[in-house]
Parts: sequence; structure tokens; C-alpha cells
Amino acid sequence: MGTERRAPLDRLRVADTALKLLNEVGLDGLTLRTIARELDVKAPALYWHFKDKQALLDEMATEMYRRMVAGLSLDPGDTWRERLLKTNRGLRAALLGYRDGAKVFSGSRFTGVEHAEQMEDNLRLFTAEGLSLAQAVRATTTAYLFTLGFVTEEQGVEPLPGERREGFDMDERARVMADYPLTAAAGAEMFTDYERHFEEGLELVIAGIGVRYGLD
Repeated sequence: MGTERRAPLDRLRVADTALKLLNEVGLDGLTLRTIARELDVKAPALYWHFKDKQALLDEMATEMYRRMVAGLSLDPGDTWRERLLKTNRGLRAALLGYRDGAKVFSGSRFTGVEHAEQMEDNLRLFTAEGLSLAQAVRATTTAYLFTLGFVTEEQGVEPLPGERREGFDMDERARVMADYPLTAAAGAEMFTDYERHFEEGLELVIAGIGVRYGLD
């Protein structure tokens, strides 16, 4: 009788399993013990690869980035505006693919240097427009931080597409805020139609970058 051969336990396999579990249990419920159970190994086996949960989150964020880059269609002929639109739309889509995706990504340290290729290309594009390196970094990271912050708040209301947390019913909010009509009406701009509001916010950031640095 043959025996089933399992894939070797390595960092990528553990991170892949953790990302799959993330949608089920969320970041708070994701533990090395839970992942070990899913992999059918003892929890100590994971410590050969990750010294703690943050080390695992770093690898998860790195794998999320790898998958994001694989799905991007960047063109050497992109304008700086096109590049910011493409990369930040791609980042948002990648983060939305996982429950608490933005929380996993935020503050994590990439475990490889794969990100350096795209970063180098982006900085080269911006410095070719006449920006200093410091200005190029500020422009690209400002757009990145907007996207990361936006998705963090978005997932606080809608952990996964089509799933909405309690407490964000707009009619109920309007009733509670009845004495503050502008604040009540602002709810629809803050907690609904995230796709449109992200695009508008990103355009505002890009327009500001253009004006601040005199870019066409």
C-alpha cells in the first residue's frame, strides 16, 4: 500500500496555509498552533522556520506582495500618474483578497528583496521626471500610505467583500446623529461605495503630488 507524500514543510508552505486560514479566523485567531493543526504537524515544528508570529506575518506580507506583483501589468512607458494608479489599485486589490489583509501588511518587513525591483523602477521613473530621490520617495510612499490606511478602514467595516460588520447601518447612524445633519449625511461618504471613494481619494493624492512637485 502506498503512502501519500506531503510537500516538505518550508516557509512558503506555512505562509500559504496561514493566508488561507486568515479568511476563516482573522488575524486575532491566527496562531502558530492553528496553522500547525491545519498542516498536521506539531506547533514546535513551525519554530524551525519562524521565531514568532511577527516573523510569520512578515513572510505572509512578502507572499502577498509576490502575488500582487505577478498580477500587475506595468509598462516601461507608464507616466508617473499611470504608475501610481496601477500600483495602488493593485495593492488595494491584493489586500482586499484577505480578511485583515491591510493589518497583516502594515508594519511588516519583507523577507526577501523582490520588492526592490519594482521600487527601483518606480523611483527611476520619478527621478527621470526631475524629482530628487527624497521627493520621489515622498511621492510614492504618500500614495502607498493612503492606500494602506484606506483599506485598513475599509476592512474595519467590510472584513471581506460582501460582509459588513454590525454598527454600520446608515439609517441607524443617521437617526443617532439627527442633531448633526452634516455629520449624519457624511456617513454615506465614509462607510459606503468604497470603490468610488478610493478612486476619488487616490486622484486627490496624485493631483496634490503633481501640484507640489510641478509635474505635468
